[in-house]
Amino acid sequence: MADPTSPAARYWAVLPLRPAPELCANAKQLEDAGFEGAWGIQLPGPAFLPLAAAAAATDTLKLGTGVALAFTRTPLETATSALDLDVLSGGRTVLGLGPSIRGINEAWHGVDYDPPLDRLEELVPLVRDIIERGHTRELGKRPGVYYDVDLSGMNLLPPPVRPSIPIYFAALFPRAVRMAAALGEGLAGHPVWSLQWIDEQIVPQLDAALAAAGRPRGDFDLNLWAYTAIHEDGEQALRDARSQVSFYASIPQYERYFSAHGFGEAARRAVAAAARGDARGMAEAIPDDMVRTFAIAGTADEVRARMTRYREIGDAFTLMPPVAGLKPDASAAYQRAIIETFLG
Repeated sequence: MADPTSPAARYWAVLPLRPAPELCANAKQLEDAGFEGAWGIQLPGPAFLPLAAAAAATDTLKLGTGVALAFTRTPLETATSALDLDVLSGGRTVLGLGPSIRGINEAWHGVDYDPPLDRLEELVPLVRDIIERGHTRELGKRPGVYYDVDLSGMNLLPPPVRPSIPIYFAALFPRAVRMAAALGEGLAGHPVWSLQWIDEQIVPQLDAALAAAGRPRGDFDLNLWAYTAIHEDGEQALRDARSQVSFYASIPQYERYFSAHGFGEAARRAVAAAARGDARGMAEAIPDDMVRTFAIAGTADEVRARMTRYREIGDAFTLMPPVAGLKPDASAAYQRAIIETFLG
């Protein structure tokens, strides 16, 4: 775990899709600022594309899918996309996979979703086998409940850049945390995990699952994500983080998560406002305490103090500026504040 007194914490950023010159410049700026890695996010386009462009503009920046939707492409396409990115980047790929939410899978992509974690548990070992042994012609038939493939005739994959590519899981609830400990190299924490949730639900589950698997905690990477708004006016930071929290609160599938924190009624109001297309009503449904629970917002000193606990728990940190309800220049200012506060 990261030493909270050390200035050398490992930070990651999110790399949004932009025209190639802007994206490449942004990726290089992140590398020069001292970020360890950058995530491409699949919302809704594939996470691999911005990372492929960033690979050409950087030398050391790790490039992670944060996350690639697990069910919207075949296991072979997921594996070969990660392998291709590893070629382009010279071995800097981190493959983050997650099921996302039902609506994105079923409504947007028209693919099966249920049961998401059982499906993911079958998918990940298959993807890993293709990454590590797809070039050997040793893979054969892989019958499964959700994926039934025959790879015995596959002979087009060249040897990979390295023996394996780290696979990270995305998680909101404890079962996915346990699965990450059993099958993955790391865990990309949900952006609205609260400190209470991390302390009470995530860390105990992770430690127990790693111990059961006989894996040292030091061999596993816990990357904690958080929306972070730093402003000289702490109240302004709170206001600007509110719409970001309301975005997640408006997702019906997350209602039980917010209810577990005592904010079920606020989440239900946000869901109702979203259903009628009322963005202002979504934000107004979220009280100040809820913003403070699910985002890090305040002055630079306040945010540094809040991060002390995160750094006692996590190994790496993805601090994201709020984007929902904000103009691009406002989000960019929050990104600069994150860099100035934590990377100098």
